[in-house]
Amino acid sequence: MAKRGKKFTEAAKLVEHMKAYDVKEAIELAKKTSTVNFDATVEVAFRLGIDTRKNDQQIRGAVVLPNGTGKTQRVLVFAKGEKLKEAEAAGADFAGDAEYITKIQQGWFDFDVIVATPDMMGEVGKIGRVLGPKGLMPNPKTGTVTFDVAKAVAEIKAGKVEYRADKAGIIHAPIGKVSFDDAKLEENLNTVFETVQKAKPASAKGTYMKSVNITTTMGPSVKIDPSSVTIR
Repeated sequence: MAKRGKKFTEAAKLVEHMKAYDVKEAIELAKKTSTVNFDATVEVAFRLGIDTRKNDQQIRGAVVLPNGTGKTQRVLVFAKGEKLKEAEAAGADFAGDAEYITKIQQGWFDFDVIVATPDMMGEVGKIGRVLGPKGLMPNPKTGTVTFDVAKAVAEIKAGKVEYRADKAGIIHAPIGKVSFDDAKLEENLNTVFETVQKAKPASAKGTYMKSVNITTTMGPSVKIDPSSVTIR
């Protein structure tokens, strides 16, 4: 087990690890226990009662945070013709087709998200082995394979985040930065919570939302009482 630093150890003492905090208290505590000297990312983690070995219980999707993530995403769009022009007009950082396939094959990765029109997926599939392990492969479930490239780019720029349950049934999602107002972090958290809640598979049995935790980059985890989260 990795040895924790002095700052982390002192910050962790402020958290009652067996207690499930009200969402407002949890956000305040997470920000208070941030130990780094930069604007740390605030992240929420859900441990779900699902069996990801079953196809109908594999949860994946995307949600637009009302207050953004605090990070500007660099978007690469694979498209042709008019769709290429739409992507550029919507604010895509990079847009094209074959030339970007070649650049990626040569090791270029100066982007955060890829959007592709369905007719380009045959070409994008050629670099799937490179994109897949990095979590960059476009997917219809997250809205990144679409002919409506303008909408996709606008949503990503506005604060769209993707989420996916790992093998243990845990979903991690950023909800902003430590510099955000508490109210904005809470609104973002509520939005993600509601989205994950609605994604509950019909075949999932028992307790679905097993635990909810909030943490900052390299900070201690704070448990949240799910009943304190506001759902519209």
